[in-house]
Amino acid sequence: MADEQGTADGRRLRGQRRRAQIIEATLTIVRRDGAAGVTHRTVAKEAGITTSLTLYYFATLDDLLVAALTSITDTYTRRIRRLIDTSDDPLGGLARLIAESGGPGRERALAERELSTLAARRPALRPAAQGWRDNVAELARTQTDDPDAVEAFIALCDGLCTSILLDDREADPEHVRAVLGRALLKTGR
Repeated sequence: MADEQGTADGRRLRGQRRRAQIIEATLTIVRRDGAAGVTHRTVAKEAGITTSLTLYYFATLDDLLVAALTSITDTYTRRIRRLIDTSDDPLGGLARLIAESGGPGRERALAERELSTLAARRPALRPAAQGWRDNVAELARTQTDDPDAVEAFIALCDGLCTSILLDDREADPEHVRAVLGRALLKTGR
């Protein structure tokens, strides 16, 4: 019985590693060629595996794209959750996260933006794309109870991320922090 458990755990671990490999190959293609470049065949080639193996783990292209977007948004969720739970200055932390879009986090932010925009045409991606917005809203609600201010704050964060990506240069986190702070200034908190 113990040997069967070890074998099952080993298979599960190999399966998790294979899924992660396929997801990372998908993100590489999105960063390099855009979402339009993602097919099971291109992902398999990038990962160095057979197309049938990508289909085994991700039956549809939407399954593959959702997994790729979820891998990014899960990382953002963990970071924003930490800011909400432990930060003295959650706006400053969010500003640094947004500013990373122009620096070390550019490639992941670019993939996230592309896949989130694709969600407008591919409904299967919408729940994963909504994750960023939900987390930003939760952080905004630590600063204000005004639902209109929260909605404006979400739109501002989306716009700042896009603007930083379009500028293709590093962003100043202090400037981003100041813009975020001004957006919430009139809320009474």
